[in-house]
Amino acid sequence: LVLFATVGMFVMASGANLVSLYVGLELMALSVYVLVGYFKREVKSNEGAVKYFVLGAASSAVLLYGMSLIYGALGTLDLVAIRTSLTAVPTTNPMLVLGMVLVGFGMLFKVAAVPFHVWTPDAYEGAPTPVTAFISVAPKAAAFAMFMRLFLGAFAPGVDQWRTIMWVAAAATLIFGNVAALTQNNVKRMLAYSSIAHAGYALMGIVAANVMGAWALLLYMVVYAFMNLGAFGFVILLESKGYAGEEIGDYAGLSRRHPGAALGMLIFMLALAGIPPTAGFMGKLYLFAAAVEGGYVVLTVIAVVMSAVSLYYYFRIVVQMYLRDGDEDAAAPAELLRDRWTEIVIAVCVIATLAIGVFPAPLVGWAKSAAGTLGMM
Repeated sequence: LVLFATVGMFVMASGANLVSLYVGLELMALSVYVLVGYFKREVKSNEGAVKYFVLGAASSAVLLYGMSLIYGALGTLDLVAIRTSLTAVPTTNPMLVLGMVLVGFGMLFKVAAVPFHVWTPDAYEGAPTPVTAFISVAPKAAAFAMFMRLFLGAFAPGVDQWRTIMWVAAAATLIFGNVAALTQNNVKRMLAYSSIAHAGYALMGIVAANVMGAWALLLYMVVYAFMNLGAFGFVILLESKGYAGEEIGDYAGLSRRHPGAALGMLIFMLALAGIPPTAGFMGKLYLFAAAVEGGYVVLTVIAVVMSAVSLYYYFRIVVQMYLRDGDEDAAAPAELLRDRWTEIVIAVCVIATLAIGVFPAPLVGWAKSAAGTLGMM
């Protein structure tokens, strides 16, 4: 199922027409629906999978209907031909505008943007934690790649028709994701709302609709992957040894029992909050700069304020690790927190998060090259 989903993501990132993009998206989505419900006898897993499937099916129908309207208006499904047609015909055609809006709604669901986010917390909490780590990173990155191919590529000439909707979605996603995460005690649900908030930051690259926004979004997806996989890695590390790791209170006193694990989790919390010298800071910096360059100062101010708000819920875990005494009898001692491959993945994520934060130039160069290859803007 993971391999099928990965193949679908490759198609989403590289498809040349609307049909191939849709087929890739459905191959990914159907595989992920089953993965979320992998614990067949767990109520939370069933609930998350059913909610994700029902809402996902509805969003796919909306997306497909939008694509059909675009085909009806322009007579082509090829992305390059759509862009060429949009430069030659008025983009105020009601059928065309409605088609782009519906496609936008379908894509906003796939990236878990407000108000199409309601499936996210239940799916993240109900799925096995390795699956949660996978779906929090890979499908989101693939969906944003498809988002870029559509809205920064094929639909770029009609930017005035869809930019306002994306601005509102980005602002609402930033505000709701960060505010809703404040009250979460379950780490997986907290990271789910955090993931929603990060979709809002990434949408700033779509709203900016400029060259810098395109490569900044690509860079941010790489940065987000390392940060989020690392954070979920520690949850997996605790759970794989039979210890609780889903509640924030489970991390109490971790710095005394396992200083290395606490330090790693601290680095990922700092990165997700966007604190230098981590990769999260550099990723947000470039997105904010792209939004300012595009003239969206208000959206940037909202993003900066919400980044400050996010410090509260990320540092709740830090406070538990360093300033609270845990239950020594129920807690996992350092010698039992050993899982070779999980530790290797976490170590790679830590190194990448710090390296990109200190020296982002190589990744920036690759992101610019990739954006140019994709023909963005």
